[in-house]
Amino acid sequence: MPFLNSIVDILRRVPKIPGAIGRYLTTRSPRFLAGFLAVALCVLVMCLPSAYSVEWPGPTRDVLGTVGGDGKSVDDQVIQVSGADTHKDSGRLLLVTVSANGVPGYPVTNAEVLWGWIASDRVVMPREAVVPVGQTTQEYKKETDREMSSSQSNAIKAAERFLAANADVAESAGLTGADLSKLKVSMHVDDIGGPSAGMMYTLGLIDKLTPADETGGKTIAGTGTIDAKGKVGSIGGIRLKMLGAKRDGATWFLAPESNCGEVVGHVPSGLRDVKVSTLDEAYDALVAIGQGKGDSLPHCTVDTVDKQIKR
Repeated sequence: MPFLNSIVDILRRVPKIPGAIGRYLTTRSPRFLAGFLAVALCVLVMCLPSAYSVEWPGPTRDVLGTVGGDGKSVDDQVIQVSGADTHKDSGRLLLVTVSANGVPGYPVTNAEVLWGWIASDRVVMPREAVVPVGQTTQEYKKETDREMSSSQSNAIKAAERFLAANADVAESAGLTGADLSKLKVSMHVDDIGGPSAGMMYTLGLIDKLTPADETGGKTIAGTGTIDAKGKVGSIGGIRLKMLGAKRDGATWFLAPESNCGEVVGHVPSGLRDVKVSTLDEAYDALVAIGQGKGDSLPHCTVDTVDKQIKR
């Protein structure tokens, strides 16, 4: 049995390997040994945990679509509504995210940090600039889950407030004040935390409740916090989020006006930004884009940034 004989021969040689390596190294020059040790040390250092955090464009989710994946039925809607009729839209509204290593529960090596400094779609920051020093994995998850839950709650309140204040939109959906009070809304996006999807949740809920095809078949991405009164707030990582939006097919991007300083000069080719500061502005922009009238919408400019600085 030649095969078995070969295995036995290899096993007999294993104890001799360390000695062979030793003899090989003792015949090398000191310069060779110094270089070998330096390379080995570099490899070891690259594999060690880093004190930095690396971020890159994360996944997007269509708030008008289904959850799918992660063991969930593809029929599970991201935004589920009961107590009122819902309507389909021919386009997509994408919430955007940032993925990160170097935060609690997601360690990062020095090699990954080095690559992050080289790659154009990565951002490297000291860990303490991203999360509090000493924060545990459980504390990190609890905080991001709380922020997401608060964001979804504010989104529902802002949408109801918007419909109550805009009778024409509410009437097109066949909704009255009494109907709005009976609405039951739940939102499902696994493994995504933080407050930055608030505006897109709100737009998605309004879109689902109204019969109009607001997107006009287009793919529109956006980001921004939302409060119960409909104010759109700034978020982090917007440059990476624009890259993720472009990657996943968006041609329009709704950006908080308060983030314009990070938007100007960093909008990917083929993506058009639109600055918004309130839910009313965001919805009007959505409708205008869907009707093919988006070219006249305001976008982030140097003048916008200058005005924010002067404030």
